[in-house]
Amino acid sequence: MKVFVTGATGFIGASLVRELLKDGCAVKVLARPASDRRNLHGLDVEICEGDLCDRQSLVKGLNGCDVLYHAAADYRLWTRNPSVMYDINVGGTRNILDAALKAGVSKAVYTSSVGTLGNPGNGDPGNEATPVTLADMVGHYKKSKFLAEREAESFIPQGLPLVIVNPSTPVGKLDIKPTPTGKIIVDFLNRKMPAYLDTGLNIIDVEDCARGHILAAQRGRVGEKYILGNENLTLKQIFAMLEKIAGLPAPKVRLPYYPILLAAYVNEALAACTGKEPLIPLAGVQMARKFMFFNSSKSVRELGLPQRPVSESLTKAVEWFRSMGYAR
Repeated sequence: MKVFVTGATGFIGASLVRELLKDGCAVKVLARPASDRRNLHGLDVEICEGDLCDRQSLVKGLNGCDVLYHAAADYRLWTRNPSVMYDINVGGTRNILDAALKAGVSKAVYTSSVGTLGNPGNGDPGNEATPVTLADMVGHYKKSKFLAEREAESFIPQGLPLVIVNPSTPVGKLDIKPTPTGKIIVDFLNRKMPAYLDTGLNIIDVEDCARGHILAAQRGRVGEKYILGNENLTLKQIFAMLEKIAGLPAPKVRLPYYPILLAAYVNEALAACTGKEPLIPLAGVQMARKFMFFNSSKSVRELGLPQRPVSESLTKAVEWFRSMGYAR
């Protein structure tokens, strides 16, 4: 089987490529000419240069492919020019799925996010059917992904055999950027995390998340969404795990929400003037007001989503960040 993967140089995409190669698939990937391709070094993949805004490169990339995995996204909590994020996340999704429809792929898997789903925020887990609107989205990343998911859904009645996956918070190896969650781990390892907010996340191993994409292509029902998640943990619990893994003390001070929110507004205003990323992204603080807990039982039941222990996943992340020189 020949597959086409977007976002292959990134965190989830790079793990997905490795899982596909394990399965014996012929893998073609989309990569921008100036992209960081370290996550692809040494892999037997065909690289198709282009980007999501270049329709011709997408048509070329999909030529001869059976399955599309669209995992590419502009994932940042702050950007000086939000229109670029919408062009990539919304317009790019429209472009690649239109090309996939015309190419007649047998299955398309779109990587969304749990951030687009409804969430009570009080510690009760959300699921694929929890009510949600655009007004619930915090920050341009979530808004753009919410709109991109609506674009993806619009291709289903046109005949595209599409399944949507909603990863929670993956951790593990190959977090090359790193992602905002990876940065929390790196900051902890570098002793730059003196305190914590009272919030929570759903954590999944990035390799299990990647395998979930493949299972969605194999077993997922067209038109359905599947949360790719595992364990719901408070940030305090995550730091307690990291303390045992890394041999470093976890932060003991819990920060009050509103002073941090005020500091984030100040940081955001300074960033707008300087063009430099804020130390405290406003969207990140606003998201932290809710416990981002989710129920992934549908994916476990229908797809057979793996659920390896989160402590094992965090251990892999710590070892990888240290081995790559991100942290001591």
